Amino acid sequence: MDIGGTKVAAGVVDRAGRVRARARSETPDRSKSPKAVEDTITAVVDELRRSYEVAAVGVGAAGFVDEAGATVLFAPHLAWRGEPLRDRLRERLGLTVVLDNDANAAAWAEYRLGSARGRRDVLCVTLGTGIGGALIVGGALYRGRYGTAGEFGHMVVMPGGHRCECGNRGCWEQYASGNALVREARELARTDSPVARQLLDAVAGDPDQVTGPLVTRLALAGDPAAAELLDDVGTWLGRGLANLAAAFDPALFVVGGGVSDAGDLLLGPARLAFRRALTGRGYRPEASIVRASFGNEAGLVGAAILAREAALGAAG
Repeated sequence: MDIGGTKVAAGVVDRAGRVRARARSETPDRSKSPKAVEDTITAVVDELRRSYEVAAVGVGAAGFVDEAGATVLFAPHLAWRGEPLRDRLRERLGLTVVLDNDANAAAWAEYRLGSARGRRDVLCVTLGTGIGGALIVGGALYRGRYGTAGEFGHMVVMPGGHRCECGNRGCWEQYASGNALVREARELARTDSPVARQLLDAVAGDPDQVTGPLVTRLALAGDPAAAELLDDVGTWLGRGLANLAAAFDPALFVVGGGVSDAGDLLLGPARLAFRRALTGRGYRPEASIVRASFGNEAGLVGAAILAREAALGAAG
């Protein structure tokens, strides 16, 4: 399971990391009770269990998960506040349930079977509704003392900048996420500028219908305005990664999440901005920046791998 601010995605994943079946639902509005999200998760799992024998359930949650892997302490884009999600799902599903941060789950998929395989010091970021982050040090997930390490999206990069759903202003995810891409695209569309003509034509003149996937499709098809929007997001991404390189010095950055579907239209500007902002550039090894092998499914694949490993461990 991959639980984000806009979607509940699930997949039946085999030992090789192949997704055999998928199910998806919209995430209930965060004004609704946490039980609404729990109900949605249960319904999606039950849908898949009708056709497959499920051994365990891994849940990657877009929020702060405590060090015990039991409770979602806080989720900026969801209604969870101190939510004992693991035990509630265990009770309802009658299965082994493993709970972790969604970016941790995505990083584990890439480390075990994807772009980071064989690399022991890796930093992963996922660009979706916000920015998730995860750090693998010496071949192990680094969760921090209280389980909340890796929340790189809430580093303040622009004091007094855009208000973030976490409550602060100027967080990195306000400039380098799917939400940032949509905000800027809609703002451009509302200007009714000639450069936004293809964008407006694609949504019949209604800026509120602009989405991130639409911007990506137009950019890949050659629309210069859409490509420029992705260039801006990529530049912010690269600057943030340079800051993380100064702090953690990983061998590799893996970029996943829905925005990474833009490929080099996003990563090209990110690599350029990274090189320009990197401390000690020209006199130090430079980490590579690559796209996640599992793309937008890294979170659910990694959650499944974590669940499988837990179930096998419990079986001795």
